[in-house]
Amino acid sequence: MENIEVARLLDQTADLMEIAGEDGFRIRSYRNAKAVIEGYPERVLDILKDPARKVTDIAGIGKGLASVLEEIAQRGSFERRDEMLHKYPPTALELLKIQGLGPKSIRTIYETFRVSTIDGLERLCQEGKLRELPRMGEKLEQKVLRSIGQYRRSSGRFLLSFADAIAQEMVALLAQDGVESITPAGSLRRGKETAGDVDILVAGPRAVEALDTFAKSPRVAELLGKGEGKASARIGVEGIQVDVRAVPVESYGAAMQYFTGSKEHNVALRQRAMKLGLTLNEYGLFRLDNEQRVAGATEEEIYKALGLDFIPPEMRENQGELEAAAEGKLPHLVELSDMRGDIHMHTTATDGRATLEEMAASARDMGYQYIAITDHSKALAMANGLDEKRVVEFAHRVKELDCKALGILVFSGLECDILRDGKMDIEQDALAELDVVIASVHSYMNLEPQEMTDRLLAAMENHTVKVIGHPTGRILLHRDAYIYDFERVATDAARRGVALEINASPERLDIHAALIRLAKSRGCKFTISTDAHHPKHLANMRYGVKMARRGWLEAGDILNTLSAEKFQRSLRKFAS
Repeated sequence: MENIEVARLLDQTADLMEIAGEDGFRIRSYRNAKAVIEGYPERVLDILKDPARKVTDIAGIGKGLASVLEEIAQRGSFERRDEMLHKYPPTALELLKIQGLGPKSIRTIYETFRVSTIDGLERLCQEGKLRELPRMGEKLEQKVLRSIGQYRRSSGRFLLSFADAIAQEMVALLAQDGVESITPAGSLRRGKETAGDVDILVAGPRAVEALDTFAKSPRVAELLGKGEGKASARIGVEGIQVDVRAVPVESYGAAMQYFTGSKEHNVALRQRAMKLGLTLNEYGLFRLDNEQRVAGATEEEIYKALGLDFIPPEMRENQGELEAAAEGKLPHLVELSDMRGDIHMHTTATDGRATLEEMAASARDMGYQYIAITDHSKALAMANGLDEKRVVEFAHRVKELDCKALGILVFSGLECDILRDGKMDIEQDALAELDVVIASVHSYMNLEPQEMTDRLLAAMENHTVKVIGHPTGRILLHRDAYIYDFERVATDAARRGVALEINASPERLDIHAALIRLAKSRGCKFTISTDAHHPKHLANMRYGVKMARRGWLEAGDILNTLSAEKFQRSLRKFAS
């Protein structure tokens, strides 16, 4: 069993215990263990098999949790989880994904109506029964119904980071002598925020044997089918579908182009081929008159034969990229290697899981020149947000840091809540002590569009604000973006020299490509940051870069591609 599956069992148990209203300390112990195991570099259950090692040597795993892990290794579950599943059906966990409902609400609903499914909850709302319960009403019913609709639309989708992890695992599995090329394709390669499945192409003398390796893998939960050129299976407890295709070396580029998509891009590309007397499919580019192969081994030669510059996968959405490629006007997209710093992260001072020094060391090891520590402000009481006194103390502490000893420049910062009226959660004098202020919305997300627009415009009037954090507030597969006049806000941000954040957290990936392009057209600059709460989250920068590439951004559009010196100068006014 992989770490992610063990972590999932612990997390589910904590969810069920929360629904049951059990001891908070016990719940937190499972949550903490989940976080530790999920990020541990080795397979934790393998350590149990090694008589020379102890899982209790892992920080955060005590004797009680070691016993739990022993039980999971033996039978795939453990006593506390079984007890919880006897008390509440597993479908109750699904209700936690519905916006507006918390563990207490779910417990009340189940104990009153014995309802534990999405369908049952929807029926209660439609019949007006939810409003009969304490602290619930008609507005909540409507919110729950909207959330159910959103949940159903996203059902069967997986976060980009999860699909990426599965793809890399399968690539490692299939890498063997005689397999020359292995590449994930589909929406994952294009960098879409979520994926419905994972496509992997293999080529080489032993590509067909790779299909057997895949089909026999212990990670396969259900083999859906296997033929000469393709094998499909559901992987792991999550059941994501993975399709592995073996293709001839001479057709590898054509297959990669075809299975990467998007459908709209491929249709436009085939139409272009037809006008040139050619036909394009997953086997290659051929002449219509004599079926002679023109290209197919690489994507680059296909685009070149069609009179186009090579179009990066992230741009293939039929949103003007073919026209730009034909005119030689494609942007030089930002690369992960262009990033010089990460300027949105949290520490143990609020809700992070590592100290400033630990976050700095990890960022330094990644090759960054600088970071900004931006813990939460006091409005986020549940995250132990900083008040004015702690903000000023933190700013002074950063000024006294020995950055040469740390090996990286550290800026003092804050993720400051934008209150309902657009004012900042922290007084101006305290904010003025900081290098970087990120203004973010964490509350009142259901305001009318005009009120939300006014709120964001008012926030940018504060001259200490450098960045608008996660600008639409969406949580992928869970919460829709809040609605406002984005174009108006982006225009004002450009005028005031306030950057818009591309939040690289896989749960957010906020903002999406269409809004990025709109904001760029209005003159906006951007930051790409991870919103990291743990050193391992810093690696999520690659997903933010993917979003930027999907939005056609170049390195010059992004402030934290600048050197440390230039970034310092840009904190209020953009520098070239």
